Amino acid sequence: MKCNSSVSRAGFTLVEIMIVVAIIGLLAAIAIPNFLKARSKAQATACINNLRQLDAAVQQYCMESGKKSGDVLNYPADISAYIKPVGGAIPRCPASGNYSLNPVGTTPSVLCSLGSTVQPSHTLP
Repeated sequence: MKCNSSVSRAGFTLVEIMIVVAIIGLLAAIAIPNFLKARSKAQATACINNLRQLDAAVQQYCMESGKKSGDVLNYPADISAYIKPVGGAIPRCPASGNYSLNPVGTTPSVLCSLGSTVQPSHTLP
């Protein structure tokens, strides 16, 4: 009767598991900051597009109602008829900023409360 003394064990050693965990940690350290940067850039782009839409509505409202330089506008009551609602509401800043209107003739006519306090900035170019 022969006894086979070498028993084959299936599994991973501690060193192999530590290497895999280190690689996953390295990939996470690279991916998470890039994800956050892409998210903030997408929010800024969406906010700037909203500002452009609101600015166009302000310009159209001022031309049709005969507003002159220095007149104060009410947000959103004055321009709501000139904006296509998104989901039944006026567009909002995706980063939780608030929009406000400057007096007529001021550039830019629409501001985001986050403005240049975040990177990238939420201001019209």
